[in-house]
Amino acid sequence: MDILLAAVNAKYIHTNLAVYSLRAYCREFSQRISLREYTINQEKDQILKDIYHRAPEVLCFSCYIWNISYVKELIRDIHKILPDTVIWAGGPEVSYDPENFLEETPEVFGVMLGEGEETFRKLAEYYVNKKEEEGLYKIPGICFRGKEGTVNSGFPEVLDMDRLVFPYEDLSSFSHKILYYESSRGCPFSCSYCLSSVDKKLRFKSLDLVKKELKVFLEAKVPQVKFVDRTFNCQERHALEIWQYIQDHDNGVTNFHFEIGADLLTEKEIALIRTMRPGLIQLEIGVQSTNEKTLKEIRRYASFEKIAAKVQAVHEGGNIHQHLDLIAGLPWEDYTSFARSFNQVYALAPQQLQLGFLKVLKGSYMHEKAGDYGCLYKDKEPYEVLKTRWLSYGDIIRLKSVEEMVEIYYNSGQFSHTVEAVVREFPDAFTFYEALGAFYEEKGYDTLSHSRIRRYEILLEFLEERGTDSLEFYKELMIFDLYARENMKTRPSWAAKRDPYKEKIQAFYEGEKENPRYLTEYEQFTSRQMEKMTHLEIFTWDVLEGKKEQGFYPVLFDYQKRDPLTNDGLACQVEL
Repeated sequence: MDILLAAVNAKYIHTNLAVYSLRAYCREFSQRISLREYTINQEKDQILKDIYHRAPEVLCFSCYIWNISYVKELIRDIHKILPDTVIWAGGPEVSYDPENFLEETPEVFGVMLGEGEETFRKLAEYYVNKKEEEGLYKIPGICFRGKEGTVNSGFPEVLDMDRLVFPYEDLSSFSHKILYYESSRGCPFSCSYCLSSVDKKLRFKSLDLVKKELKVFLEAKVPQVKFVDRTFNCQERHALEIWQYIQDHDNGVTNFHFEIGADLLTEKEIALIRTMRPGLIQLEIGVQSTNEKTLKEIRRYASFEKIAAKVQAVHEGGNIHQHLDLIAGLPWEDYTSFARSFNQVYALAPQQLQLGFLKVLKGSYMHEKAGDYGCLYKDKEPYEVLKTRWLSYGDIIRLKSVEEMVEIYYNSGQFSHTVEAVVREFPDAFTFYEALGAFYEEKGYDTLSHSRIRRYEILLEFLEERGTDSLEFYKELMIFDLYARENMKTRPSWAAKRDPYKEKIQAFYEGEKENPRYLTEYEQFTSRQMEKMTHLEIFTWDVLEGKKEQGFYPVLFDYQKRDPLTNDGLACQVEL
């Protein structure tokens, strides 16, 4: 008996914690269980060929909102080429309406509901030991095709977290991937749009076990570990001890990502966080809206003022990457209200600002209330909102345009100095991104793929058409942003010629070789090598400070020293 656990991830860099956890939990059957990860970007024929050659007797798919259509198509074709393979599905996308899923997908024999570790272990035992069919009826947490119709045994009892087995065996195979980890399950909150609110049985792994498992990641120096805990800091002692352990055993490489409730941050937690190495941890914070009526309706009771104060306190430390989320399409939030929410969150200056759109998930309270809200959404996953009582589809389209501009010009981090200055030309940040998005559509740029350089050119065109003063200042800001990220081999068309400063630049590097002032860690290199490894740009505006003041401003970019939060090279003004 061969059982194959199959995951179809959104990207190659991702790992699927669920299938690794299922296999690890079934140690007694590990020789009979294999695991394969694919991505939705792969050709289906490649996946079909791989599964066909493996010819599993039992095939189990992990199903999520981002892969369910892809998985369904795979299943239909797999059933044709491997008709005797028994197919099971599990995951949040099939757990809450399994009967309907089985009706829509006749090729699937059964569905595992909720937490799958114990259920899968019992299923593995059933198949490996080739038990009588009646044995299926005794397994909790499954829905399957019985002799006389669909049988649903209901959700299984939740597991003691300490019973889970560390999911990863050989970490060397994950050197270029994000590893996911959980120290708790369940959520103490009841946000109406979220499936986590369905599971109220919040429980934690013991701290000793968590530390033991984190030690494995740290010793292997994996690039990034993402905690999937729904609200990591919902218990202060738990969060403090883990953060303290991570700091005490920092290897200088591994980054840890946490989804937290900003309003729950305590003074002790903030004080600890602010002492950490920049880049050691990053925080994702769901703000969703600043509209009080909206927050009350979706059962989020923390005030934006409290969240903002905590975010600002972390920000002042200057060492933590913060990722803030907003959701468009929530009840009682119209276009004007959302713009206000956007501006208030934008003012907190997060490293990332994700503008998402409401997804009406099966099993959520939002799904039940969709009719009351006049909420129409896509029939197909991700079940994204199309309109509500407060937002028209036209409004949604406009917000989609804003979202795209924010992703390109803010979240990429490639235009940070330029955009910071440009935003000041507008009444507020939302108005800028809205206007830039409208410009893209007007010119037909929104339907095309553009290089980084072309994105700068479009922004220049946008500013020029608006009749923006000091266009030369913005051109130099863009040059600053370009060279902050990388030592460009080819200068863009709008960059000033460097020929007038050629002798000064050469003299600078020759001076650094003889008597280093700025490049003290380059002693083993020649002046020519230094020039290739760094970049010296002569600006005629004070772009380093973002001021519209003309003068002579030589700025050196050192790419050996990068900001761990932005990945920009160190920039400093030098004397020539």
